[in-house]
Amino acid sequence: MATKQSTSKKKMNKQSILNTYMDLVLEDQTPKSVHAFCKLLKIEEPTFYSYFSSLEMIKHSVWETFFDHVTAILSKDENYANYPNREKLLAFFYTFFELLTANRSYVLLQFESDTQSLNNVLGNKIQNLKQLKGLRIQILDFATQLREEQQNSEEVSKVKEKFIEKTRKYFSESVWLQFLFLLKFWKEDTSANFEKTDVAIEKSVQTLFDVIDQSPLERIFDFGKFLWNERKF
Repeated sequence: MATKQSTSKKKMNKQSILNTYMDLVLEDQTPKSVHAFCKLLKIEEPTFYSYFSSLEMIKHSVWETFFDHVTAILSKDENYANYPNREKLLAFFYTFFELLTANRSYVLLQFESDTQSLNNVLGNKIQNLKQLKGLRIQILDFATQLREEQQNSEEVSKVKEKFIEKTRKYFSESVWLQFLFLLKFWKEDTSANFEKTDVAIEKSVQTLFDVIDQSPLERIFDFGKFLWNERKF
C-alpha cells in the first residue's frame, strides 16, 4: 500500500495522496497542516479537500482502504462465495492481517501516536480509537451480511432462522471485538511470520461460531488454554 508516488498534478488522486501521506509518516515527516502537505504535493488545497476534509481523515481512509483491498482480494477467489460462513470469516481475517503485516511499520506508528493506547483497546472506550471508526462500520456491515446469508440459506430450519435473527447484532459486535483483540495480539506477536496470530485467528473464529451457534465447549476451552499459554492479557 505504502509506495512512492509522483506528486505531479496529473497523477494526483485519492490513492496517491493517501500513499504519499503513509510514506511521509514512515519517514518521520508527518505533515503538520493541510497547507504544508499540499505544498509538498504541488496541488491546490481545494484539490485536497475534494478527497479529504482533514489530515485526520486520511488516517481513517487508510483503514477503510485496507478493508476495501481485502474484500477485493476475496471477491477474486472463485471459491469464496461458496465457503461456509466460518471459512469466509477466517479468510477475511487471514487476508486482513497479511495486509497489515505488509504495512506493519505504518500501523505501529499510528498506534504509538494515537491518544488512545491499543493496550486499552478492550476497555470501556473502544470508540476512542477514532481512526478506526469507518473500519468499524465496514466490519459490522460485513459481519451482518454473513449472518443474513446464513439465515437465507436453504439448510437453515425455522427455529435456527429465528435464533440467527435474534443474535445478528450480537454476532456483528462480536466480530468487531474479535478484530480488536486480534489487532492487539498481532501488535504484540513476536513469533516468526506472526504464526501465533494465525493460530489466534483460527481458534477465535471457531470459538465465536461455537458460542453463537451453541455448539460443544471443547473449542472454547482450547481457545482459553491458548490465551493462558500466551499471556496476552
